[in-house]
Amino acid sequence: MKNNDWKDRLGVVFSTNPDFSYEDDSLEQNDTLPPQQQKLRLRIEKNGRGGKTVTIVSGFVGNEDDLKRLARLIKTRCGVGGSSKQGEIIIQGDFKSRIIEILKQEGYSNTK
Repeated sequence: MKNNDWKDRLGVVFSTNPDFSYEDDSLEQNDTLPPQQQKLRLRIEKNGRGGKTVTIVSGFVGNEDDLKRLARLIKTRCGVGGSSKQGEIIIQGDFKSRIIEILKQEGYSNTK
């Protein structure tokens, strides 16, 4: 029995079109821009987070692996937790000035 689980993700069971081919657009990833071309923006948020303060790094252009690598670097150097998803890095706590220093050391010169 063949394993055709990739068809399940597409939501297509059968097509009568002879030119139809199963294509999955979700596997395409953007190329990551070099650090000097990234325009990262930092902001502090408190609303909707149970009164907790978080620092959000947004504007990252690239694939998910590079975003996770950058998030891991920031979390390690700040000594706090956080997450990365949908092009944003969420760091627990108010670390805006510290994160700007870290990003500039790593070559992200266009950071505010």
